[in-house]
Amino acid sequence: MSSETLQFTPELSKYLHKVSLREPPVLKRLRQETLSHPYAAMQICPEQGQLMALLVRLLNARLTLEVGVFTGYSSLVTALALPEDGRIVACDISDEYTSIARKSWREAGVERKIDLRLAPALETLDSLLSNNARESFDLAFIDADKVNYPAYYDRCFKLVRSGGLILVDNVLWGGRVADSACTDQDTQGIRELSRTMHTDERIDLSMIPIGDGLTIARKH
Repeated sequence: MSSETLQFTPELSKYLHKVSLREPPVLKRLRQETLSHPYAAMQICPEQGQLMALLVRLLNARLTLEVGVFTGYSSLVTALALPEDGRIVACDISDEYTSIARKSWREAGVERKIDLRLAPALETLDSLLSNNARESFDLAFIDADKVNYPAYYDRCFKLVRSGGLILVDNVLWGGRVADSACTDQDTQGIRELSRTMHTDERIDLSMIPIGDGLTIARKH
């Protein structure tokens, strides 16, 4: 028994993958392809993806929102977990990175489920709000530029239905959020959002140390 979260070693991570991870081949190929990318660290870990898929299924989600696509691992995980009539609105600004995502979506046969919006995410979110999408999403996943995390949360809260989930990635930020010497804008953005969510009585909340830290919030 332990009163604190267990520190993960490479050996323990391998064991977790061996006895728990169920990663379809198309997801494994995408993850391995992304490992050679200069920004490979931006990809979520597979056990986090598996948790997200479980949450999608537990919610019986049909409409989800993703802020930050990169090479598409999280959107592919979500699309595979959604029912046949499910849909993702996916926000990103990079045609280069999302071209890798689109290839994997086609390979998995889920491209029809994903509505990719190539524009600044705040513009896309504001457009959704102005077009009567308020409280229509079952789940939102935030994993984009950290300085805008508070603004993304504000919009996603309005777009997610009561009982829906908001997931926020990188909330532990490699430990930098706990280092007072780190005062860059990205770190400050994550800290600000975590403080906001901690005191937001409109949500149920849990920050879990999976990957680079994942906050799960359920909207009342």
